[in-house]
Amino acid sequence: MGELRNTSVVKKIEPDSRTRDRLARAILEGGPATAVDLGKRLSITPAGIRRHLDALVAEGILTSREPYQSAAALDSRGRGRPAKVFLMTDLGRETFEHSYDDLALSALKFIATQNGSNSIKAFADQRAADIENRAALAMKNKDSKTSTSEALASFLSDEGFAASVTTGATGDQLCQHHCPVAHVAAQFPEICDSETESFSRILGTHVQRLATIAHGDGVCTTFIPKKTQQKTTTGARA
Repeated sequence: MGELRNTSVVKKIEPDSRTRDRLARAILEGGPATAVDLGKRLSITPAGIRRHLDALVAEGILTSREPYQSAAALDSRGRGRPAKVFLMTDLGRETFEHSYDDLALSALKFIATQNGSNSIKAFADQRAADIENRAALAMKNKDSKTSTSEALASFLSDEGFAASVTTGATGDQLCQHHCPVAHVAAQFPEICDSETESFSRILGTHVQRLATIAHGDGVCTTFIPKKTQQKTTTGARA
């Protein structure tokens, strides 16, 4: 009888675990979202989505906050408070995606101590050049209907950055919802700077970093001017 009861418990726990994994990954890849949006996206009942969200918040995987809204937007809603949005915590990123490498962080600290900040910049530039080379190869045969920024987002997603592109009137906004090296970059901003420079070379235009996970923002956001849409990647650096 004991074995039967244990089996029953496992059957109840495993579906919940899988559902919460799907839920956390949906936020990781899609960015902050409300319970209603997540329920529709994953086909989970309102009661079910609330239960899973509460559990993930209790575990420290997710957190919630009031959405940023303009006064006009608030007026248009009428009465009632706006629905909270749920977003991934640092612990959640480490749990559901690649966590940073302690050895790499220790090594960079040692290099900085022994050889100064110039050595860290050289390392960051070399990493960026590697990204640039691999991106050029991956984007070489992109579909003609796919913009260069969309092709870059696809490459970055394959690299573990969970990237997406939103097109606006003045240009594209490239969002990286996950950063495998966020904890390292938080201490060595040269990594983010060199990565941004590599994006500029890949896209053939100046780009502007608006936010980074390494600096405490929810996502890494890069603005790409509109004219980039007419350009194609020219290949990697020599």
